[in-house]
Amino acid sequence: MFRKAAVPTVSNGSYLQGQANGKLSSMDSGQPAQEGRVVLKKKVTLLRGISIIIGTIIGAGIFISPKGILKNTGSVGMSLTVWTVCGILSLFGALCYAELGTCIKKSGGHYTYILEAFGPLPAFVRVWVELLIIRPAATAVISLAFGRYILEPFFMQCEIPELAIKLITAVGITLVMVLNSTSVSWSARIQMFLTFCKLVAILIIIVPGVIQLIKGETQYFKNAFAGNDASIMGLPLAFYSGMYAYSGWFYLNFVTEEVENPEKNIPLAICISMIIVTVGYVLTNVAYFTTISAGELLLSKAVAVTFAERLMGNFSLAVPVFVALSCFGSMNGGVFAVSRMFFVASREGHLPEILSMIHVRKHTPLPAVIVLHPLTMIMLFNGDLYSLLNFLSFARWLFIGLVVAGLIYLRYKRPDMPRPFKVPLFIPALFSFTCLFMVALSLYSDPVNTGIGFAITLTGIPAYYLFIVWDKKPKWFRKLLGK
Repeated sequence: MFRKAAVPTVSNGSYLQGQANGKLSSMDSGQPAQEGRVVLKKKVTLLRGISIIIGTIIGAGIFISPKGILKNTGSVGMSLTVWTVCGILSLFGALCYAELGTCIKKSGGHYTYILEAFGPLPAFVRVWVELLIIRPAATAVISLAFGRYILEPFFMQCEIPELAIKLITAVGITLVMVLNSTSVSWSARIQMFLTFCKLVAILIIIVPGVIQLIKGETQYFKNAFAGNDASIMGLPLAFYSGMYAYSGWFYLNFVTEEVENPEKNIPLAICISMIIVTVGYVLTNVAYFTTISAGELLLSKAVAVTFAERLMGNFSLAVPVFVALSCFGSMNGGVFAVSRMFFVASREGHLPEILSMIHVRKHTPLPAVIVLHPLTMIMLFNGDLYSLLNFLSFARWLFIGLVVAGLIYLRYKRPDMPRPFKVPLFIPALFSFTCLFMVALSLYSDPVNTGIGFAITLTGIPAYYLFIVWDKKPKWFRKLLGK
């Protein structure tokens, strides 16, 4: 395994390593602070926690393309039902993570909980797939939406050049990385501002939609469940689209060690955020159907823009700007949270040692942030990103289902573990079953893409034995890995 120095060391005069033997305990562990030790500060308040969750969940999807659910459900009524059910299921999953976050007070999210419940191999596979594929691809996709919509007001009468989109996207990605490398406080403040912009954008759609309902514009809700019948092939894909739109409720658990009073603030932030997002998503979709028919929605490239053009006239130019800000908030929240997963995995010896180092003045995990930059740029300028995300969407829900199953396992394995917040057992049982059921159905309905994703995930197993278990590595190989 990777082994850290026996005492804190300074590398290049800029970063201070965490603690002896690669174990940087959480700040609630009760261990005395070592002299000169640098740690991540507790700067995430309740309001900042809410902004991290809402700001990361609400990205481009609700504004651009809710048609994935409509296409796979076949009717307006069924699509609204799926949006509601996905919100409730996401709340259940978030409550499970609230319990895990209050009894395991370590950052790292999925990785940490799998490590605690099931050991190092599945935890390594999770962080392996996240580092190499999922996070760079997800960041590149949401960044491309940012680039497209920030340029939209300048190309109203013509198609936006793809090179221009990718160049402005690269600037946006770099700006997010610099922001998260420079200051935790400023990253959190900007996230709060962007979350406010997202909620304003949703209200810009919901309020005219409510006015339309008051005027009696309900023609598209008549026979709401009439249309193409939802099939067993389409429903898992519809739920994937819905759960993807809600994904982000778990990101506060990635920064547990930086949350003030986590026993209170993590459950509160999660519950408040999920209620706001679920109500907002359902009302936004209702608003769309007051003005746009199901057929028109399926043909629209950007539903929010089509909606705004019909009801708001020239003010519709503001919608692409709000969508771009929304995407930037998702980029910022995702990088802020996931960099902590890499930081924790490094201090546990599962990633190169440098990723567990902290800037001595800025108190940011700078190496864990910037490692994403070259990987994201490679994803941005090469490959079919959307297919790649389809390959690995099953892997995300497989591991989330595994985490929640681990909560049930820990109830029996470690019954004496302090649990300041505890959910009824049926909630993790239902949620983990739903995740694993969706994964199984996706293997049936889309065997090619999910099979490729499964194969990519399995590459983490030989990588674990090569990089972690194999002790007799050549000197040049150990040096490459940060030894």
